Amino acid sequence: MRYLAFILLLTTFIACKKEEKDVKPEPVAKKEVKKIRKEFGFVVDSFQVVHDTIKSGDTFGGLMAKQNFDAAAIHNITEKIRDTFNLRDIRIGKPYTLFKDKNAPHDLKAFVYQPDKLSYYVIDLRDSIVVHKKKRPVTVKRRVIVGEIEGSLAGSLQKEGVGPALAQELSEIYAWSVDFFRIQKGDKFGVIINETYISDSIYAGIKNIEGSYFEYKGDKIYAFPFKQDTLAKTYDYYDHEGKALKSMFLKAPLKFSRISSRFTPRRFHPVQKRWKAHNGTDYAAPTGTPIMATARGIVEKAGYTAGNGNYVKIWHNKTYSTQYLHMSKILVKKGQSVSQGQIIGKVGSTGLATGPHVCYRFWKNGVQVDALKQKFGSSEPIKPEHMSRYETYMKPLKKELDSITNLKLNNNK
Repeated sequence: MRYLAFILLLTTFIACKKEEKDVKPEPVAKKEVKKIRKEFGFVVDSFQVVHDTIKSGDTFGGLMAKQNFDAAAIHNITEKIRDTFNLRDIRIGKPYTLFKDKNAPHDLKAFVYQPDKLSYYVIDLRDSIVVHKKKRPVTVKRRVIVGEIEGSLAGSLQKEGVGPALAQELSEIYAWSVDFFRIQKGDKFGVIINETYISDSIYAGIKNIEGSYFEYKGDKIYAFPFKQDTLAKTYDYYDHEGKALKSMFLKAPLKFSRISSRFTPRRFHPVQKRWKAHNGTDYAAPTGTPIMATARGIVEKAGYTAGNGNYVKIWHNKTYSTQYLHMSKILVKKGQSVSQGQIIGKVGSTGLATGPHVCYRFWKNGVQVDALKQKFGSSEPIKPEHMSRYETYMKPLKKELDSITNLKLNNNK
């Protein structure tokens, strides 16, 4: 009997344990962690946030008045912030943000103004009036770009995922070495750039160019920024042999355009309807395009004639003079000194012209010659005492450009 009772007790115990094993614990509900979102250091959910832009007629005082500040309060604010924030720098189209009390929207707690992508001013009105100028976190990403010309430089760079700003910078670097109106399809280029990003995601432009090359007329022209004087504020650009890219004359008086007519002893004039010499190079461009002085000098003439339209002639030295015809507007005066690259006028179609362009004329020893056939020496090369330092900087960059070009372009043919 005792044995039977023991068996029943053991069976009941095992059955209870089995039931315990079969019962699954209830899942514990995970608490959803709400992400705290901040703007300009303020927790967004703690305020009523209003984003807007400065409009024509807006002033800081006017914006504050709209937020129920009286004249005395506005004067008090402006007095306390004027040493840090110049209110006259507020510009139309720039964004600003209002942080208001969530429970009392008429009560402004902070005003934020963004003069550019990288920085912003915070006027904190909560406890006492405090103003801070802050910068957004910026990251720099390095990129090597190589490609081939298929049309314009800007269009070819765009295909590689680069904005027009890089085309502008390259055109300035190679202004003395490459005539971008004469580049050919299939010409190669390469450039190493550092690009800036705000908060690691918002593109903020090119920080600098480490090195580049451009294939032009069969030659590979390298350009590397370098300071011979380490205390100099700006860089000059030199090729792989240490020769300066800068020379006496720019290759063209416009940055981007096309050659519509060349220097020739015989051309049918589109207005006069007869054959005659054309002693200049025509660059077609939209009306208003800036025209640059191709070298520094003194304005010899600035005026109007029936044939030339509005024109400027510049004396550079006892050997060379240049002339720029058919301007829509002249921006210099006779006797004025001009620097290389200075804007002296705007493209137009005044005088004997069928459309907007600049006729660029070039004198050598008093005789008009073809500007495109002139050759000029470069500026001072790298001095021997700086050559070792330059090569240490330049050679790894050149090797990197060459190897990536071979990998991406040459091996694909």
